Amino acid sequence: MNNPRIRPALRRRPLLLAACALALLTPLTACGGSGTAEGDGKTLRLWHYEDKDGALGKAWAAAIAEFKRTHPDVKVVFEQKTFEQIQQNAGMILNSDKAPDVMEYNKGNATTGLLARQGLLTDLTAAAEERGWDKKIGDSASVTARYDAKGEMGGDKWYGIPNYGEFVLTYYNDDLFKKHGVAKPTDFKSFEAALAKFKAAGITPLANAGNDHPAGHYLYLLALSKANDTWVDDYQLYKGEIDFHGSEMAYAVNKYKEWLDKGYFDKKDVGLKGSDMTEQFVSQKRPIMVGGNWWFGGLSTDITDFEWSTAPYPGSEKTPGSGGNHWVVPTKAKNKRLAEDFIDITMSEKIQKLIGEEGNVPLAAEADTITNAKAKELITAFNAYQDNKGLAFYPDWPVAGYYDTWLGATQNLMNGAKPDAVLDELAAPYEKYIATRS
Repeated sequence: MNNPRIRPALRRRPLLLAACALALLTPLTACGGSGTAEGDGKTLRLWHYEDKDGALGKAWAAAIAEFKRTHPDVKVVFEQKTFEQIQQNAGMILNSDKAPDVMEYNKGNATTGLLARQGLLTDLTAAAEERGWDKKIGDSASVTARYDAKGEMGGDKWYGIPNYGEFVLTYYNDDLFKKHGVAKPTDFKSFEAALAKFKAAGITPLANAGNDHPAGHYLYLLALSKANDTWVDDYQLYKGEIDFHGSEMAYAVNKYKEWLDKGYFDKKDVGLKGSDMTEQFVSQKRPIMVGGNWWFGGLSTDITDFEWSTAPYPGSEKTPGSGGNHWVVPTKAKNKRLAEDFIDITMSEKIQKLIGEEGNVPLAAEADTITNAKAKELITAFNAYQDNKGLAFYPDWPVAGYYDTWLGATQNLMNGAKPDAVLDELAAPYEKYIATRS
């Protein structure tokens, strides 16, 4: 990422870089169970990868301070990691005596699910029920925290505890809408009318980045606009067959191509990263950005010269999104009870409210308790999606290494590949995995 104005903690990619993690793992069949060394009950070893100035970094710092206050005899050994360090090396570390007691980790079948299946993560089901975490976290947000014996999400055992939510929504430059007399969209028809009006005024309306997750999010969001609950469950949870040339995905690639041909995206965006996309919006070159709430905090700081707002994407009742990355307790953690105590603090009213006030989406705080007006709008939108089964996860989750496929397919589409060829490209690894799935 090459834009220093956007904080690192707000640049994390929800799309999984699973191939790197998988390459570092070896089959483990006897690493779980009761072979964990006993701890002294006086030390908590904790890892996370959030930047200290981001919403979550501030929340975790406050949680550590609260833990120290309530556990005065316990020493906290905190190690700051990067997202990539944990993503790429977790399997090897968790299978060694270097495992921390609690760490932040990426959700999904290829990460948390894989390590849970291999016995490297502690089953937190009893703790979730005992401490009431399962009541604080809604069903759709908890799907990515629960796994079955195959390591597939949506199971009945909790292997992670998320504290926040994430989803894709629309960012509007209100000043540019007013300047050009464009009405704020209320549905898909008015959304496309806004795109056309900006283009007629010589302005490329949509910010985009083809060399990062945003382009794939656009494509998946268009598919979701034609999808129902059954399609999402079939695609993400393997509950039924998926036809990549069916109405959902076919509509997505054709509408995406139409927008490219009309100039609603710039084809030169094919080589851009996510931070380049946000810069298009911050610099007022593009009036509309469809992107994750993880950009919200950085935009709140960086935008000082125009009015902006957020709203759910008006063309779909579903959106890419889920519960956020979560706390996991390694099987080889030495002080698991202390780890649970820390997680419990992160789920407390005080820490959850802090997450919201700092511009993220808490899972256990009511929107009405948040005084930050923009953040309150964000939380309200997320809760509406969650309450209506509108969180449809992310497009690369079903298959390990699928992120690269989606990245390549959307870039090929932007470079002029035929829609049918792009659909075939997306279908191949998915169908291969389904054929070999036991």
